[in-house]
Parts: sequence; structure tokens; C-alpha cells
Amino acid sequence: MTDRDIRVLVVEDEAIAAEAHAAYLGRLTGFLHAGTAKDGHSALRALASPTAVGTPIDLVLMDMTLPDLHGLDVSRRMRAAGLTTDIIAITAVRELHIVRGAVAAGIVQYLIKPFTYATFAQKLMQYRVFRQQLGSQTAVTSQTDVDHAFASLRMPTELPRPKGLSEGTLGAVIEFLKLQSAPVSSSEVMEQLGISRVTARRYLEHLADTGSLHRSPRYGTPGRPENEYAWKRL
Repeated sequence: MTDRDIRVLVVEDEAIAAEAHAAYLGRLTGFLHAGTAKDGHSALRALASPTAVGTPIDLVLMDMTLPDLHGLDVSRRMRAAGLTTDIIAITAVRELHIVRGAVAAGIVQYLIKPFTYATFAQKLMQYRVFRQQLGSQTAVTSQTDVDHAFASLRMPTELPRPKGLSEGTLGAVIEFLKLQSAPVSSSEVMEQLGISRVTARRYLEHLADTGSLHRSPRYGTPGRPENEYAWKRL
């Protein structure tokens, strides 16, 4: 397997959800949002088209409740067409028979809506490890290699730092937060560290997603409401 980005097709008929999934992919190193399909037939066409020109989709984020086909039907048609593209189900469907059907259709992960970026990132990073462990150039593998690869789909992983976040600035934000006796906003972090408000919010949201911060709405301030953040102390 090469080190190129994993090309991902989002299959989702709800525009807001599709945009959120694409945005989440954009924050993850090693993944590329290759396109979005709003229904099952569009997904099958998108999967067939790039394969013909040598740039196949590596992973599908599959909603189960599509307007034309069920996600399991799309998955089965993919396999019948000889497409071995990996699939992660992203759905609000919780019925056990659907989950079992997903396993039978070769779906490697099952992510239940609603979820946070942290959960999404963990599932995708687990998949990346799984793909790397089974991605050697040799055609033969061992039982140990197979066991380790499948175990990686279940093991907790450290949430990756989103693109564009530097270790130095992250450390400065953490140290500032640890010294505060009361919650702070992104504006206060901006003023203290000399970074833009948008940048401050990105670091704060990342730390909140990883569980390092308490995040809550700040009430009683004029203008647009904003969140405030506090370091979680033992």
C-alpha cells in the first residue's frame, strides 16, 4: 500500500450531514473527500467511474436510509459488481438485523448517528490502521497479521490533531487554560496569545472534542452567543 491519501466517497442524502462528514474528513490527515453521492444509484456510478481511470474510491461512508436504495442494497450491489471498496456505515438505524446485515455485507465499521467529531475521527483512524496492516505488497499474510488488523478496528486510538494545528500553539493554549480559575472564551484566548479568534476557537474545539475541556454556552453577553471553555481538573 502506498502512502497516498485514502479517497473517501460520502453517501448521504441530507445536505447538512453530508457537508459535516466532508468537513470532518478535511480535518483528518491521510483522508481525501473524493465526492458525495445523494442516493444509492449515484453512489454506484461514482464508484464505477473513477475505477475505470485508475483512481478508485478506497472507502465509502454509507448512510443506510437513502431515497432510492437501502444502504445494504448498495453494499450488496457493490460486491456483486466486483467492487472491494471498504464501507463504513453511518446511520441512525439501530435495529439488530440491520447491524447483522451490515456485517454480512462486509461493512468494516458501524457508526451510529448522532456522533461527535471525536467519535468519527476515532473510527476513521482505526480504519486507517486496519488498512495499513493489511496493505503490504505481498499476497500472503499470517494469522498474527490478520488478528492484529481486525483488532485495530476495535482498539481505542488517540484522537489525531487536525490539519493546521501546531504543537507549539496547542501547548500554549493548554498552559493558558490550566492557569485559569474560571472558564474562558475564544476571544480571551485570542487576546492573551495573540492569535486570531478563529484560530483560538479551532484549538479550543479540538481540546473539547478530545475530552480535555469542559465546553458550555456563555450566557448574558451581547451579540452573537459563544462557548466558554474550562480545563478538566482531576
